[in-house]
Amino acid sequence: MHIEPGVVDGAKIALSYATAAGATAYSAKLVWTDLVDRGVVSLAARSIMATIAVFVFFEILPHFSAGVSEVHFILGTTLLLILGAAPAAIGLAGGLLLQGLLFAPIDLPQFGMNLTTLLVPMFGLHYMANRIIAPGTAYVDLSYAQTLKLSAAYQGGIVAWVAFWAVYGQGFGAETLASIAAFGAAYAAVLIIEPIADLAVLAGAKALKGKLGTPWVTPRLYNAA
Repeated sequence: MHIEPGVVDGAKIALSYATAAGATAYSAKLVWTDLVDRGVVSLAARSIMATIAVFVFFEILPHFSAGVSEVHFILGTTLLLILGAAPAAIGLAGGLLLQGLLFAPIDLPQFGMNLTTLLVPMFGLHYMANRIIAPGTAYVDLSYAQTLKLSAAYQGGIVAWVAFWAVYGQGFGAETLASIAAFGAAYAAVLIIEPIADLAVLAGAKALKGKLGTPWVTPRLYNAA
């Protein structure tokens, strides 16, 4: 998702700076916890992998405009389940920034909005994963129903934030609501595909168990909580 230029402008865009600052602060908390638990080398390696993955998701995977934003296959659930919350947050922020700096400078004024839209649902996804995945279950053993719930939570959070920014910037006009509806409907395709992609990646990780060094993945991938 990338909020289209002009959806929020003028003095209103200041709110995005505040929300992005809050998201960044919470990301710093996750990063510190991961750093203490896993060390700088593991965190750096997983963060670099996440950043490269997000950049690929934005630039190489199919994406298209729909209503007030763009539809992307972000695979945020995959990032969280394989690499952990802190690297996922760093990767989303880093990949988004690189995409803007290198290919879409027109998106940079919307960076705060886009960052908030990506990260806050990720925090919710992290909380939900801890709630719905029973202790004793490694991520590689998740069912389709569980991954669908996680993906729906993340994608639903993205759609909700895009809707908020559109209404905040443009009001409750019929055109704005129609654009939001078009974006939400287009995102249904992501919700269909992402759980399948999640399971495919988890299956690959399961097949590599014992070969994939644990510093390169989140501990919960193979080990029950």
